[in-house]
Amino acid sequence: MKVMVIGGGGREHAIIKKIKENPQVTALFALPGNGGMADDCTLVPIGATDIPAIVDFAVEHAIDYAVVAPDDPLVLGCVDALEAKGIACFGPRANAAIIEGSKAFSKNLMKKYGIPTAAYEVFSDADTALAYLETAPIPTVIKADGLALGKGVIIAQTKAEAQAAVKSIMEDKKFGKSGDSIVIEEFLEGPEVSVLSFTDGNVVVPMISSMDHKRALDGDKGLNTGGMGTVAPNPFYTKDVADRCMKEIFLPTIDAMNKEGRTFKGCLYFGLMITKDGPKVIEYNCRFGDPETQVVLPLLESDLLTVMQSVTNGTLAQTDVKFSGQSACCVIMASEGYPQSYEKGFALKIPVEIKNSVFVAGAALKDGVLVTNGGRVLGATATADTLQAAVDKAYAMVETIHFDNAFFRRDIGKRALSAKEA
Repeated sequence: MKVMVIGGGGREHAIIKKIKENPQVTALFALPGNGGMADDCTLVPIGATDIPAIVDFAVEHAIDYAVVAPDDPLVLGCVDALEAKGIACFGPRANAAIIEGSKAFSKNLMKKYGIPTAAYEVFSDADTALAYLETAPIPTVIKADGLALGKGVIIAQTKAEAQAAVKSIMEDKKFGKSGDSIVIEEFLEGPEVSVLSFTDGNVVVPMISSMDHKRALDGDKGLNTGGMGTVAPNPFYTKDVADRCMKEIFLPTIDAMNKEGRTFKGCLYFGLMITKDGPKVIEYNCRFGDPETQVVLPLLESDLLTVMQSVTNGTLAQTDVKFSGQSACCVIMASEGYPQSYEKGFALKIPVEIKNSVFVAGAALKDGVLVTNGGRVLGATATADTLQAAVDKAYAMVETIHFDNAFFRRDIGKRALSAKEA
């Protein structure tokens, strides 16, 4: 069976390593992948948003199954284009991927179908948005409507910060056309939880919950990033919360999308806030999260490819999806200066004995040598019977990995461990 995975980051590396476990896979391609994946698959230098070239490659190489992992190609209709050529895919079609592609769409969907979320307003004019801020409660949350690499959300602690955010997004076009419209929403308080879920449009099978660490620096300080580390499971996601989420959020979302004629098949990511009034949706993603995937998939005991195919075929209800009872921790090693400017091209040394537990996100092969080629370079993931043991193992791995200008947070899992002790 020939399988291709669209994308090139740590999330895709985690997916590829898991798909490799299926003995029916005879060829595995990453488009474009990155140099750190070369031992696990064949790298194909086609960009993740070059949909015509992706389709041509799939047809020419008689690909049996495609996994479209990143948000951009999903929103652009990569699944639609591949399916039109008879190639089975994991991932939502464009009309369903809009649940992440437009925050205004997702907020309006939640309002229409009574799915709990923060109060909000949508603006397509900067002056109107600025006028609204004169009376809006502070702190407030400003979001670019479209995709912005996970960085299009600004939590403004003062009115001046909120005004600056509106001007940056709408007038200075910090995120390009993604900022043509914005959402200004109520600031929610409580622990955040990420829940990735498999869904075939009929049933929802949540994966192990996780906790992301978005800020660049220890103590949740510094700039927002794509994620500096994750742990799973999330101690704030209790059985009672999970039951409530299934009843009030997960199934109603799938039903709402079906009623809108936008059946969602793939991985639907629920970004949740556990408020004093119960769980509320902060955001939806139309794909596996990054770096949440790097702690969730190592805990999956079922065969990933089989589960993905059941999503595609609409047979998820008849498929066993089992996770281990262990914990996992992923520590991201990044280039000094991320998420702003940083240098690339430093030799990257990963001990061979831990390679199976390292998911490479930003690396390239240069004259046969693996070098850094991105802000987030890799994630070191460990699993263990307890969260403390997983954290300790992950940091022990980090100490054995080397590249110049490396930096990482030293408190991944600290909040989760404190919650477990409380």
